[in-house]
Amino acid sequence: MAKDNILKGGEFLIKETKAADVFIPEDFSEEQVMIAQTCNDFLESFVYPNLDRIDNQEEGLMKHLLQKSGELGLLAISIPSEYEGFDQSFVTSMIASEYMGAGYSFSVAYSAHTGIGSLPITYYGNDFQKQKYLPSLGSGALTSAYCLTEPNAGSDANAGKTKAVLSEDGKHYILNGQKMWITNGGFADVMVVFAKIDNDRVLSAFIVERAYPGIVFNPEEKKMGIKGSSTVQIFFNDCKVPVENLLGNRGEGFRIALNILHMGRIKLGGTVLGAAKRAITQSVNYANERRQFGKQIAEFGAIKYKLAEQVIKTWVTESSVYRVGQCIDDTIEKLKEEGLPKGKANIEGIADYAIEAAFLKVFGSEALSYIVDEAVQIFGGMGFSSETSVERAYRDSRINRIFEGTNEINRMLVIDTTIKRALKEGFDVKEYSKSILKELEEEQSDIPQCYYAEKHYYVKNFKKAALLLLGEISEVFQRNLTNEQEILFNISDIIMQAYASESALLRLEKLEGIKGAEAVTIYRDIVDVFIYDAADIIQKCGKDAINSFVDEEEHRIKLIDHINYLAKVKPVNVKEARRRIANKLIEDNFYNF
Repeated sequence: MAKDNILKGGEFLIKETKAADVFIPEDFSEEQVMIAQTCNDFLESFVYPNLDRIDNQEEGLMKHLLQKSGELGLLAISIPSEYEGFDQSFVTSMIASEYMGAGYSFSVAYSAHTGIGSLPITYYGNDFQKQKYLPSLGSGALTSAYCLTEPNAGSDANAGKTKAVLSEDGKHYILNGQKMWITNGGFADVMVVFAKIDNDRVLSAFIVERAYPGIVFNPEEKKMGIKGSSTVQIFFNDCKVPVENLLGNRGEGFRIALNILHMGRIKLGGTVLGAAKRAITQSVNYANERRQFGKQIAEFGAIKYKLAEQVIKTWVTESSVYRVGQCIDDTIEKLKEEGLPKGKANIEGIADYAIEAAFLKVFGSEALSYIVDEAVQIFGGMGFSSETSVERAYRDSRINRIFEGTNEINRMLVIDTTIKRALKEGFDVKEYSKSILKELEEEQSDIPQCYYAEKHYYVKNFKKAALLLLGEISEVFQRNLTNEQEILFNISDIIMQAYASESALLRLEKLEGIKGAEAVTIYRDIVDVFIYDAADIIQKCGKDAINSFVDEEEHRIKLIDHINYLAKVKPVNVKEARRRIANKLIEDNFYNF
């Protein structure tokens, strides 16, 4: 993407994007493909043969596997070269997250170590801290964890009660408090721990080594899924942390936590792809093998529907997360060119896409939930048996809608951040909403006949539906908007569908430019079905929102009419489109889109 054409976070709602300016998975470089293959080979060699041992939490096994992945360079992808890392792009780190995402519990340990465990030091550490920890974190000699959540501080992270007090000699911070749900906590050598210094209102962050005295680790939590992932409570009882292990500045902890969560959310959108593609491949393998009523169950329309929907949700998610991943990379490069130090540029580049990170975390995790649920259904009784790995995939997927901020929290963040970002950029959503109303009350234009013009027309209308409602609720509720969670969910889902529709369409358009129209007909089917279904979701969400806050009947009817118009698309033979998608999957017998 040309640097002048980079969309800022949330800007997609008011600006158009050219297909040539988006990054798609088909743009992967040879090096990126090799990294993906290395991840896949690692899972095949070391993880899949040991899934039961991993889930039984065989002592030392998970740490050993992380160290093995470190030997292959897979822990050092995002670590700067001056600290013995590979200093790869955000997109490349996303690729590693995707392919490792097929590794069940291992993927959680890997993501925690390479993401929230290591990146706070990478982005916020001083040179001494980076020199001390990053080479070993990149090689796997040290493993890491992230200690934020407390019994009374989950989504409200700043409510944490863990305290840090400077020792009389000024050489240590004395840490006291409790942390829970700590991934990798059972074996991590290094932890990023959040606490309030003295009576500070906001958090600070500390690098804490496992060997420091005064740390107690509870037994492993018993969980619904990701059973192989280490999850423990940790108690700090007069734990002495050297003053030089304060991470960043005093009182900067909440900002560190927030920015790392932005990164974690968008990375999760990538991680679910690996799990989704593996579940789809298992689904079609079984559908091609299982016979009922004298034929393979893959021949039945009901099964084809499920297989096709699995593919559609995965392909659209993939289109969306890599689009924003490249936007992050381009923004980081632009900030560095403007003179911002590399670490600061990374932080600011990721933070700029907080809106996209929030809704793609939601979109991706809910897509995976559907995919693994239908995988179990395709397997039937065998899917409910622990003899098959789809049962494990089903249980493991559930956590994705909870961690990195619940999907409910993230839906609200989408709206809150969008409105705040608009105000910051001098964009008045109320005035923009009024201009859309005025436009809709004038003569309405015909739907274009050209395929891409038609689809872009629909996407533009989807965005208008979101902006129309954003302005209306801002006018009605003003400072009380956060209390209207149900309405926020409605509009957040509209924004999510608009972005996903546009991302899938732009990928298709770019692919056609590369391969020609004949080679992308199956992807047209994917886009056709998704936009057709998105229109229904947008219409319902819009009507539900309007009926929830507009009391005046005439205005309510007018707004609903406008939403119906903005969510109107031409009919699509979705049955035949889904069958064509499913038939390709059935013929290939693995996810190959």
